[in-house]
Amino acid sequence: MLLHIPNVLSAAQVADFRRVLDRAEWIDGAVTAGSQSVYAKRNAQLPEDSEAARQLGDTVLDALAQSPLFVSAALPLKVFPPLFNRYAQGQHFGDHVDNAIRQIPGTGHRLRTDLSATLALSDPDDYDGGALMIEDAGATREVRLPAGDMVLYPATSVHRVEPVTRGARIASFFWIQSMVRDGGKRSLLFDLDIAIQQATQGLGTDAAPVIQLTAVYHNLLRRWAEM
Repeated sequence: MLLHIPNVLSAAQVADFRRVLDRAEWIDGAVTAGSQSVYAKRNAQLPEDSEAARQLGDTVLDALAQSPLFVSAALPLKVFPPLFNRYAQGQHFGDHVDNAIRQIPGTGHRLRTDLSATLALSDPDDYDGGALMIEDAGATREVRLPAGDMVLYPATSVHRVEPVTRGARIASFFWIQSMVRDGGKRSLLFDLDIAIQQATQGLGTDAAPVIQLTAVYHNLLRRWAEM
């Protein structure tokens, strides 16, 4: 399931991010590439141990916690500390699949990458090229988002960033380990949650069908969740 999540960050937050990032020192993005993707990756990245990366990453995590759509779709157990990248003219990232396991820097903890996320920090008018291309359900989807919006997609997907031909494409990216490992089950729970929300708006929280659907949702989550 590929999901567009709008307005994760407000316009004011994006402007604050850009002021910090425009002053930042960037390094070669190969530092977080896997053994295969290092040969395909040409971009710059904010050092993950920098104060700017930590502060901006904490803001992203706070915003995610306040996004009902993200929580419903991802059912997050762990979120990798957000990273930040920049693609300038001629830079790109060829076809690759994200590493299955990531170690959280500075800890002994590991995270299984069930979902990948890209949070746009540049508007599409700021650059040409640079589209995120994701293989999804037998087709390749092109993603170019307004600044502050995010795309969530299975980390198993082959994806790439097309070469930037003008300007710079800036984004935050990270991975999520879900409470529900199986993508098909997670998608069913998401659809059920959306249906419950719609039924609640029409019938109210005390309606018998809403109560029954909510019980089904939580009993399925109880059966499928890994903690």
